[in-house]
Amino acid sequence: MNRYAENRRFLKSNFSEFATLKTDKMKGTPKPPEFKPYEPDSQIIDLPAVTENILTTQNIYTCIKERRSTRFYSSEHLSLAELSYLLWATQGVTGVKGGLTLRTVPCSGATHSFETYLLIRNIETIAQGLYRYLPQEHKLLLISKLEEIEHKINQITLDQPFVPRFASKAAVLFIWSTTPYRSEWKYDLTAHKKILIDVGHVCQNLYLASESIGAGTCAIGIYDQALIDQILGLDGEEEFVLYLAAVGKKQ
Repeated sequence: MNRYAENRRFLKSNFSEFATLKTDKMKGTPKPPEFKPYEPDSQIIDLPAVTENILTTQNIYTCIKERRSTRFYSSEHLSLAELSYLLWATQGVTGVKGGLTLRTVPCSGATHSFETYLLIRNIETIAQGLYRYLPQEHKLLLISKLEEIEHKINQITLDQPFVPRFASKAAVLFIWSTTPYRSEWKYDLTAHKKILIDVGHVCQNLYLASESIGAGTCAIGIYDQALIDQILGLDGEEEFVLYLAAVGKKQ
């Protein structure tokens, strides 16, 4: 049991440790950017405005009750409006207060360390490829069009238990990376537990939002770290993938 001790300690509250630290924020180090920059000539795709009209199930009780991890998807595409809603539900900006962005998910100290990438396979009017969500503008940025996208998804998601290769049949694969220093700047060594808690909030919103439009989600924690970081063009240290989720219309 001793080999579990260190990780079990990580799961516990570490406020007393935090109280003894002098964070970079306390030292006056400039705050890291909350939003990842992009080149001005990037191809940007406008997303439809999000309204409640997109919902097929408005009762939150029903969404919570019916939510399941979905590994079987129909061939039906998701509309761009539905994708817009799912992106807004998971990382959408709903306001600004005291220089901090407020979003649709809770986040420790509003540090928002996550970026949302998408491997799009079956979204109406959108070419298959790799994209990044721009939450401040509520737009999509095209990173690259990809051939053999199903093969790449199968490589990334390795040998899944229960239903092998299910992710490559989804309409879209949500990929969340973290830039840890956005949280470390404020919380130092205690940031990492907060990051893991916060990404859980994000994925649960995706589950419930998917349920509300007749789609299904399955979170994925088994993936090829080096390969997916490479495909996204991440350095694997200052930014790296943390969590995935497949989304598609239910069979």
